[in-house]
Amino acid sequence: MWKKQKIIWVIPIICVILILAGLYIYKQNQVEEMTYSTFLEKVEAGQIEEVVIDGSSKMKVKVKGDLDTSYITDNPRNPELKEFLLKKNIKVEETDSITTTNIFQGLIMLGIFFIAFRYASKKITPQNSGSSMNLNIKELEFNKIQHFSFSDVAGNEEAKEQVEDIIDFLKNPEKYVKYGARMPKGIIFYGPPGTGKTLMAKAISGEAKVPFFSVSGSDFVQMYVGVGASRVRELFEKARKAGKAVIFIDEIDALGKKRANNPTGGNDERDQTLNALLTEMSGFKENEGIIVIAATNRLDILDEALLRPGRFDRHVEIGLPDVNGREHILKLHVKNKPISDQVDLKKLAKQTVYFSGAMLENLLNEAAIISAKRNGKFIDWNDIDKAFYAVVAGSEKKNRDAILKIEREITAYHEAGHALITKLVAPNNTVSRVTIIPSTKGAGGFSMNIPPDKMYYTKKEMEAQIKINLAGRVAEELIFGEDNITTGASNDIEKATKIIRDYIIKYGMSKKVGLLNMDVLFNNKSQGFVEKTLIEECSKSIKRLYDETKETMIENKFYLNQIAEILLLKESINEDDLNDIMERNFIIEEKNVNKSHFQKAMRIKPVVETV
Repeated sequence: MWKKQKIIWVIPIICVILILAGLYIYKQNQVEEMTYSTFLEKVEAGQIEEVVIDGSSKMKVKVKGDLDTSYITDNPRNPELKEFLLKKNIKVEETDSITTTNIFQGLIMLGIFFIAFRYASKKITPQNSGSSMNLNIKELEFNKIQHFSFSDVAGNEEAKEQVEDIIDFLKNPEKYVKYGARMPKGIIFYGPPGTGKTLMAKAISGEAKVPFFSVSGSDFVQMYVGVGASRVRELFEKARKAGKAVIFIDEIDALGKKRANNPTGGNDERDQTLNALLTEMSGFKENEGIIVIAATNRLDILDEALLRPGRFDRHVEIGLPDVNGREHILKLHVKNKPISDQVDLKKLAKQTVYFSGAMLENLLNEAAIISAKRNGKFIDWNDIDKAFYAVVAGSEKKNRDAILKIEREITAYHEAGHALITKLVAPNNTVSRVTIIPSTKGAGGFSMNIPPDKMYYTKKEMEAQIKINLAGRVAEELIFGEDNITTGASNDIEKATKIIRDYIIKYGMSKKVGLLNMDVLFNNKSQGFVEKTLIEECSKSIKRLYDETKETMIENKFYLNQIAEILLLKESINEDDLNDIMERNFIIEEKNVNKSHFQKAMRIKPVVETV
């Protein structure tokens, strides 16, 4: 409505300015120049009616009987000229150099400049962003937010149960007031990225049918001291005007990090902003009907004052979905996609362990793109399979002519080692695919090892995972010799190191270190003798597991050769192929490895990673 009113006022003003400018230009076109000698002749002939003299180099002349045309001639600036003209009975008018016409011309130019400036400023600065000092609050309209509900949030059933009473509180506050209950002032959703924290907040607002105000924590952080605090007050003032409302602050760790203890080590602007947020939350009236929901991926770095009761009373984990949750999420995202009846979403849910809701949506989107490229009628299992491995390991390289034979053989034995040890030490894991086809992400090949959904892992299972990570390097050493191991195990070593560190430092599974958490004990401070002890213990444990993996592989070298040979033949194998090999139903005659083929290994740098 306001935009329409502005248009109604602006259009007539522009039209008036254009008309006046046109008249001025037309008038200027009716002025002719007269030479000074001609002017004097007409003066002597009595043909001049009026002369206008100002301080400029020209003077205006009006000729008797010529009403349509004005004339200008040179101004000699002679003080006696006026007296001379008056003696000839000619009317003489003296004016300042700045005439009404000049003023009018200036106003026209000023108006045009103002309109152009306003247009340019609106183009540069979007209307909804406000000034640099205002907060960009994204408010979802009521008729839009009410369409969000828990049916749009698949998985995380436990999280839904934890917030159902909040929704009921927003709908029926009288019911809880009767029991003397106080509505929680704040809820923190924490968990890995892409698990649906924002969607859960929208669903709460939609279920309760109250306005939803969304901001990001980074919106409060500015270089100017005091701006962030004013933005916090602006946000809460807007929410109070709406009555009942949900305020959602995404990435709250941007402003709510732990404050420094020393007086010179903090960030004044961030501390003031955090203090303003704490003050606003403390100033809520009981059962006012405003709930603050914050989201973070790092609950451990938030300030304790933010997490205490009375501020963010409830902490709700939005974790990675389990197999049932993944199946529900997949069903939710295929509603608007032409999925083939042959696609088994339950099977896909089992293969996508550790996938977040966002990753599952991206997987199906990639599958839809692949299907559209080939102009398929439906999204079939092959499309999903290609999308799955493209998301996890990257797309397959089409041109593989530059790959040397020795590189293919090293990659084959490396990935065969991962697959073999997985089947031997972790039979409950699914090896969905083993390939030596290089990918666009730089992997020379990979072995897809999918563990079952578990709440926690045993000591034996952690050791088994370390053995699986080390198996590629073990296979290289066993087949090509210790001097010909490659850089392909760099990613495997990184993963094994992280597990063994947690194994010793966090979970207390080392007999030498015992049931101690070193991070807590020394508060993350560098302790030389402790670091030396931990490095020695980690190295000793890794060496023990490496030797055990090597012994296991030597005992099953026949299967290692079989898997590697089949990989060289087929390039990719799946779980069924591995099971056939282990059951000796898919046997290639064992060959003696010709060591002369691998003498160039020291000069080769194959890029081989395990995904």
